[in-house]
Amino acid sequence: MSSKPMLRIEGLAKNYGGLKAVRGVSFEVPEGEIIGLIGPNGAGKTTTFNMIAGAEKPSAGKIFLFDEDITGLQTEKLYYRGLMRTFQLSHEYAKMTSLENLMVAGPSQLGENIFMNWIAPARVAKRESEVLNRAQDTLEFLGLTHVETELAGNLSGGQKKLLELGRTMMGDSKCVLLDEPGAGVNPTLMLKIIEMIRTLNEEHGYTFCIIEHDMDLIAKLCNNVIVLNEGQILMQGAMETVRNDERVIDAYFGGGVV
Repeated sequence: MSSKPMLRIEGLAKNYGGLKAVRGVSFEVPEGEIIGLIGPNGAGKTTTFNMIAGAEKPSAGKIFLFDEDITGLQTEKLYYRGLMRTFQLSHEYAKMTSLENLMVAGPSQLGENIFMNWIAPARVAKRESEVLNRAQDTLEFLGLTHVETELAGNLSGGQKKLLELGRTMMGDSKCVLLDEPGAGVNPTLMLKIIEMIRTLNEEHGYTFCIIEHDMDLIAKLCNNVIVLNEGQILMQGAMETVRNDERVIDAYFGGGVV
């Protein structure tokens, strides 16, 4: 694995009036690694993700992707730079099939421009065929070929999570932010999601940063864990170190066992 930071966060802050949701957060996500971001509810995890992914503009601080300043760039612009995110609640197109959900995520679809359909129909058809093939390959990789024609709204929670992961595969993703990939997922599909994330990391070179409350998932996937509390980094280290840190036990788990 490379030690070069793919994603670098420097002094990130977000204020909502007098509320300081994120306060001077700084960390790095090395290329080719899987980093965990954990903390109690209200710690600032999702707000941090929202700022990195372009959904919210920081009040202060900088965000770099491969040393390029991407602070404040919109989500669609970040998509073409290889930065994507998933959501705690799946954002599938419920009235479209699983295959169609993936095809929508395919980049550079010439047919979206009505004039291209008139002046270059052969190029449009060629690109549509490429997107279709990629979507079918992605469904096969995810083990979802049996629900190819099923409406996405009818899928189980775990299948929707896999489909959302598949949408990140339709582009040229380099860094993926996963917001609670295990939420609402049964144990069998949880293992499948863990397997898919690990395969994408080890065999396809994806870099991941994961928000997750399931500590077993974090322990199985992440070598390095960042703990947020009250909008600030409480500590960072290996999962075993985090599990036994008194500050984490007090702040995150109320004195319970991690």
